[in-house]
Amino acid sequence: MRIASARRILPLLAVLLALSAGASAQSGAGTLDIYWIDVEGGGATLVIAPTGESMLLDVGWPRPEGRDARRIAAVMEEAGLEKLDYMLITHFHTDHVGSLRELADLVPIDHYLDHGGETEERNQQWRDLYLEVAGDARMVASAGDRMSLGDVDVLMISSNMELIEETLNDGGPNPLCADAERRPPASAENQRTLGALFTFAGFTFVDLGDLDWDMEMKLSCPVNRLGTVSLYQTSRHGAFDGAGAPAHLYAMRPQVVVVNNGPRKGITAPHMYDRITAVPDIEGIWQTHLALEAEGHNTDDDMIANFEDTDDCQGHWLRASVSPDGTFTMTNGRNGYSRTYTVR
Repeated sequence: MRIASARRILPLLAVLLALSAGASAQSGAGTLDIYWIDVEGGGATLVIAPTGESMLLDVGWPRPEGRDARRIAAVMEEAGLEKLDYMLITHFHTDHVGSLRELADLVPIDHYLDHGGETEERNQQWRDLYLEVAGDARMVASAGDRMSLGDVDVLMISSNMELIEETLNDGGPNPLCADAERRPPASAENQRTLGALFTFAGFTFVDLGDLDWDMEMKLSCPVNRLGTVSLYQTSRHGAFDGAGAPAHLYAMRPQVVVVNNGPRKGITAPHMYDRITAVPDIEGIWQTHLALEAEGHNTDDDMIANFEDTDDCQGHWLRASVSPDGTFTMTNGRNGYSRTYTVR
């Protein structure tokens, strides 16, 4: 696999050498740790390999006083990170790239990854912001590119309206496609999402950013190319009118689902949450926020990190800690509640 920088093509060896030279000193004590940092309906997912290398997927909103950047930096400090090895921007929407400059002022960032495409005029300021901050450290990733984050395999599933061609993890012909509903594309920028699959010790985690219903169907029908996954972060924050196509969602059969929603963003109606509960053999649903517009259709209180719809919100995180023995433990930073799952 090769990742293209803004000016040149870098072979995988060069990427690995850069990672080796810049690996963070702290280790996750043998676990792969994934934090969902509360940016109240934006994106900020921090992945830390057992060897200490790190990747942040998206960086939240441009909030006053750098709120989202400060929350990310606080979680990094708590996790023992002094810098980010990789900053991956799934796409150029405000809630995914808006606080990049503030974060770059707070912590060193070695490499930047993006989908490499253009964007619509209404998003151009955020693409320009990214390009200015990333500079020569920018690299472009294509669907099918593979890299190592320490001992974690990272495969790019989607990028710039392209999808992987190989079939993964027990994927294959998808019988759910026969009568599946098709919906028109959402915004082109959502369709450009740079989505990634992380694999460690049989555990798989997929973050597809804001990939929409139309692209989900192309990924999963007539062949489910993604296969099954251990943990799924909901696309579009759980806004399952424009994403969460059943033929895609149910073919993945995630054991655990994390909804990176806000109090009034993502799950905004009961049927969106109910679609998640209908995933075959699902074992757990965790939410970064109580969905205030879906009363009675939220997961258990112990599995919700934040309840507030005010400036007083503390921004508690969720975390998955994945062990080499084939188990992973979800923990709620608000109350310390945890639950352990065995990878199927």
